[in-house]
Amino acid sequence: MTLTDAKSFWSFQPVQRPAPPKVKDAQWPTTEIDRFILAKLEANKLKPAPDADPRTLIRRLTFDLTGLPPTPEEAEAFVRECSSIGNRQSAIAKAADRLLASPHYGERWGRHWLDVVRYADTSGCNSDVPIPDAWRYRNYVIESFNRDKPYDQFLREQLAGDLLPATSEAQRREQIIATGYLPLSRRFSSVAEEFHLTLDDTVDNVGKTFLGLSVSCARCHDHKFDPLSVGDYYGLYGIFQSTRYAFPGTEIQRHRRDLTALLAPEEHARVAKAYEEKIAMMDAEMDRLYAHKITLDTGKEKNAVDAAFKKLQRERDALLTNRPPYETAYAVSEGKPENARIQLKGDPAKLGSEVPRGFLAVLGGQKLSAAEKGSGRRELADWIASPKNPLTARVMVNRIWQHHFGAGLIRTPNDFGVRGEKPTHPGLLDWLADEFVRSGWSVKALHKQIVLSRVYQLASGSGTEHDPDNKLISHFNRRRLTAEETRDAMLAMSGLLDRTPDGPHPFKPEAEWRYTQHNPFIGDFETRRRSVYLMQQRIRQQPMLGVFDGADCNMPVGQRTVSTTPMQALFLLNNKFTHEAGDAFAARVLAGGKTSETRLTLASQLALGRPPKPEELRFAKDYLAAMPAKLAAANIPEAKREQAAWASYLRTLMSGNEFVFVD
Repeated sequence: MTLTDAKSFWSFQPVQRPAPPKVKDAQWPTTEIDRFILAKLEANKLKPAPDADPRTLIRRLTFDLTGLPPTPEEAEAFVRECSSIGNRQSAIAKAADRLLASPHYGERWGRHWLDVVRYADTSGCNSDVPIPDAWRYRNYVIESFNRDKPYDQFLREQLAGDLLPATSEAQRREQIIATGYLPLSRRFSSVAEEFHLTLDDTVDNVGKTFLGLSVSCARCHDHKFDPLSVGDYYGLYGIFQSTRYAFPGTEIQRHRRDLTALLAPEEHARVAKAYEEKIAMMDAEMDRLYAHKITLDTGKEKNAVDAAFKKLQRERDALLTNRPPYETAYAVSEGKPENARIQLKGDPAKLGSEVPRGFLAVLGGQKLSAAEKGSGRRELADWIASPKNPLTARVMVNRIWQHHFGAGLIRTPNDFGVRGEKPTHPGLLDWLADEFVRSGWSVKALHKQIVLSRVYQLASGSGTEHDPDNKLISHFNRRRLTAEETRDAMLAMSGLLDRTPDGPHPFKPEAEWRYTQHNPFIGDFETRRRSVYLMQQRIRQQPMLGVFDGADCNMPVGQRTVSTTPMQALFLLNNKFTHEAGDAFAARVLAGGKTSETRLTLASQLALGRPPKPEELRFAKDYLAAMPAKLAAANIPEAKREQAAWASYLRTLMSGNEFVFVD
């Protein structure tokens, strides 16, 4: 597509605010969103599904906004409020306000963001070394959603927080931590010369996350389909090339560097400056020795240089053990400002002409001033976050819609280009994008608009022959719980969930790291906290998240794949975690009532959000009655048989479709 053709392509056009369309059934819509949906249904001679019942709705709403199941008390209160004549909308609004104010909201929606920015606690190089300070960025994301930080500010802070003004030391610290987004780009090997691949990963993620464009496809040649040129790519590349990234360490150069001290300037000068200067001198000398060593053939001189290098490493390890006690951020700072040169066919050893730092031509193509003394990250952040940028609000609105409905108004959330799908409801997308900006870029305001719509409150059901993929949204899409929701729900209903936020992971001290490509870092730290706080590793997924389609943190995941495999069923029946949750669930249920019926009612309310049906009660009682003899035959001590029988039954609840799906 040429720049001329792009002028007529929908995603590069300015956001418009269309009037909500008129509909034949004027009594059905409760919001403007509903008018857009109903008009399309009526045009295709379809009718919306019935409204979901209150129990279904509160379970849907609670999982959507917090990633956790409603408590029995919350579900019953919602059902009572909905039963009041004309009170359904006010009950939904009240529940939405409560859930949006919960600290668990940020944990749920922060996880969606971490998927797209391919967050990890390890570097991704061939030894996959830990990044002990990555958790600060993770918690920054969670807290930003909880505080409803305006999305444009959230965006600016991640790209250029260290360059933004701050009114307090706390704000300055927070904005520095926000830039952890950039150095969390993947590392690819122990060779410093391959840092160009890390910069390419940054350009790729910035393009897909904020703009919904595959900019990195223009690294070697002009984009084959979208109006993105090699010049566009290297205009952005130069901005990040002019930035100093925190260094995680590698197999050869195993020490971290260029982290940012989270100290006020005067404190930094007093506490950390002398130490950092000494470390920097040692790093520079090790770099010199290593560069010299690789030029030498095997012999006495090479052995001597290698010995000097290793001696300096040992001295640096010793210095690390006496490091002054101050906190650091895995962040960025300004580097040497310079324009990039085109890498011919993507080869950094074959350089072509210089490209001025700047932005995409199809969206204005502004260049940095020749007098610019910085990297250009702040200007880039302002350009992306501008209300005049036609992509930024559309992309984020689509992501939010997708996570409420299971599919976006554009079903290729990271690709708003020619090869992506066209919007199913272009008018609604633009109307929501305009509302988003008018609200002050408030994500929580957008959530509330969506959940108060009648289309969000529809019953789920199968597709029709006229709309098998539900692109017209005639009903709600039933969805499976994510890996994190599955784990968190099991912990919540068993009473094991620790609801407090988490901090750093218990990595070994840096001086003890000896990770190589043949002995990479491998870890899995157990916790009862929410799954968003699990350690995320690039070369190996956390076991449960891997089984249940957790995000691959090597790439920007706009939409997770959903698979159905025997491993998932076997995990829910046999895994140690499932048995621990089942035992705790049984203890909770046994303590919650004296009769089987009372206990079974509590179990069903905790697991499924509803009382048990009569046939379920009969089956459960028969199952529990038959278990003591089976447990005796298995030599289970009599004192443990009751809880073992209940745990066995409750594991069937945890492995059932109704538990792992949201209607």
